[in-house]
Amino acid sequence: MFLGVGSDECIDALLRMFCVPGKDKILTCPPTYGMYSVSAQVNDLEVVKVDLTPGFAADVDAIGNVLSSPRGKEIKLVYLCSPGNPTGALINPKAVNQLLNHPTWNGVIVVDEAYVDFSPEGNSLAPWVTSFPNLVVMQTLSKAFGLAAIRLGATFTSVEIAAVLNSLKAPYSISTPTSALGSAALGEEGLKVKEEKVASIIAERERLIVELPKIPGVGRFLGGFDANFLLVEMLDAEGRPSNEVALKVYEQLAETRGVVVRFRGKETGCNGCLRMTVGTEVENGVLLQRLREVLKEARGI
Repeated sequence: MFLGVGSDECIDALLRMFCVPGKDKILTCPPTYGMYSVSAQVNDLEVVKVDLTPGFAADVDAIGNVLSSPRGKEIKLVYLCSPGNPTGALINPKAVNQLLNHPTWNGVIVVDEAYVDFSPEGNSLAPWVTSFPNLVVMQTLSKAFGLAAIRLGATFTSVEIAAVLNSLKAPYSISTPTSALGSAALGEEGLKVKEEKVASIIAERERLIVELPKIPGVGRFLGGFDANFLLVEMLDAEGRPSNEVALKVYEQLAETRGVVVRFRGKETGCNGCLRMTVGTEVENGVLLQRLREVLKEARGI
């Protein structure tokens, strides 16, 4: 195991461990978490992109073909987000297994499970690291535990990779307060609180899945229902997904209604989409009310 200043430290450390700046590459599957590309740019590494399928599944055949090609030798890491951000969809374990057993490629598969606590139990691939020496699984206390401010992520991998990751760490990078709060969160009482909060969020997620489509101008849910957020289409007056409407809704909610969602319309396969985080019962009630008001204005109806 490797403990980092959030999962972001592990994302960066893996690049420094496995990749030669200006030469090697990583592979990502858009739409996905932006920090993989940011860290690659910081480390002067090219990012090879293989889009998720229209249903936001990993395109295993396309990824495998890239890894089998001549440039596959320069790709040292494949980053998979499961559940995805902003898709909220789990990556099929069979897809990960197929990539881990690629017949010619000799790199590392990194599975980012920041939101896995909001999916059904048993979906984490962390136990697989005892069987696959080329697997890295990242988790964090930032999401389900609500402790983003303490900056603490955990990475599970082989003994050999963990040893190098821990050797790369700056001394004292995890502070005493972070260590104490993290230990408390992972204790019996802390885990009980976390489980109660997650259950509440899942119940509220189900509520939003039912209530959001009742609002005129709300389109389809894209992706999955395995995170603490939903990816939702905003429709124009003709019923088509619209980035223009989604951007107006995003801006008006934040600037005039005190509600912050995330505009994701410019990401691959997310035309007209907003990513809405599931809040408390009261917060979600406010979201539903104010979204109805703002969406009507944005559509000009």
